[in-house]
This record gives sequence, C-alpha cells and structure tokens, in this order.
Amino acid sequence: MDHQPVVTAVLFDLDGTLLPMDQNAFIHTYFGALARKVAPLGFAQEPFLASMWKGTGAMLQNDGTRTNREAFWDAFASVWGEEARSLEAALVGFYGNEFNVARTVVGKVQPVRALLDALRARGLTLCLATNPVFPRVAVETRLSWVGLSFSDFSHVTTYETARFCKPSLGYYRETLAAIDKAPGECLMIGNNPVDDMSALQLGLSGFLLTDYLENETGVDISRYPRGGFPALVEFLEAQLGEKLFS
Repeated sequence: MDHQPVVTAVLFDLDGTLLPMDQNAFIHTYFGALARKVAPLGFAQEPFLASMWKGTGAMLQNDGTRTNREAFWDAFASVWGEEARSLEAALVGFYGNEFNVARTVVGKVQPVRALLDALRARGLTLCLATNPVFPRVAVETRLSWVGLSFSDFSHVTTYETARFCKPSLGYYRETLAAIDKAPGECLMIGNNPVDDMSALQLGLSGFLLTDYLENETGVDISRYPRGGFPALVEFLEAQLGEKLFS
C-alpha cells in the first residue's frame, strides 16, 4: 500500500510570497535608491545599473564552480575594473539603511509570523528559499519588513554561500543538502511557476501562491496546487492532517 510522503520541511520563497509586493515596483524603487547611493562615488546611473544586471545574470547562470557573490563581483569588476570590488562595503551599508525605502511597495502583510510559528511548533524544519542574488544583510532587511528574521529559519539562502540560483535544480539540491532533507520530505511554497515550481522536478511537492503571481511567460499553472494565502493555510492543514489555527 502506497503512503503519501510525510512533509517534514517547508521551503518558503520571500519576494511576493512571505513578503507581499510587486516585483517590478520593487526593482524600480530599489534601483533608483541604489543609483543615488553610488552616484557620488563616480558611477553614472545607466552604466552602473547595466553592470548590476550583468552581475545578476552571472549569478543566475552560476554552475556551482563559485559562490554567487564571486560570480557577481567577477562580472561587475569586468566592467569597472578590479578596484570596483571595494564598492561591496558601500552596498552592504546601503542594504542596511537606504534600502528600506523599498518598503513603501510592500502590500498587505498576511499573518506569516503566526503561520511560521504554527509550523515550527509542529516540528517542521523551515527554510527561506529566496533566490540568492542578494547579500545576507539585504535579506535580513527585507525579512524585517514583515516582522521576521534569520532566527525564524533553519537555513536561509544568500549570495555569500549559494552556488546556484533558481530555477536550477542545483539550487534545490544544495539547499536540501544544507537542511539534510530528501526531496520527498519537502514542500516548496512560492509565487513563480518557473523559479519555485521547478523544485517539483526534483521530487519536492509544491504550492503556488497567487496573491502576487509572477508568470511573465504565461506558463500553464493548472497542474499546481495554488491559491491565495487562505488556500495555502488550507493546503498545509490538509498536508499535516490538523488545523494550524484555532
């Protein structure tokens, strides 16, 4: 007799999932503030932002031979020269301070704190599976916008340690290795059918959160369990066989 695998770990995406926001509005506000930060350091806006995108592309294409941090700064330095690597200190300062202006694009925050607490109380391992194209401090800042922190998770993916990005299966393999879980034990929750639901190819189960759905290529999402935050809670309760909230 076949039994449904027992979920022992839940992986959450951040942007558009735990953190309710429109990605395009976020990038516009974030990049505008960042360009203002570096302008006094001699970086003109258009070439600077182009090199940021180049560095992001290098991280997205990373094949595991270096960290995403190394991939980003190698690409950035290829445009501005090796001395440009020293800009990292200024960016770390930005992500801890001026970056907070992007909080203005955050939508209505769902009771994510209560959800995480309820799952943790039931013994589940929680992982923040955000695409690791940001340094740790930038993830810490974004988590703070919804009242969360690194201490709420057993593992958080950041550019300092990750060697792949979504939707690469390498990203999910290294993330599951970090939390010591088999794919069949894990549930991936995210708002992007390409980046997040690619985890299902490895054997994870998944739920597509549609409140801030990112589906620019029009992928057919009918195959995935999906819905808004209330539907997510119902799905989790069905998976666990018990109510999460009284």
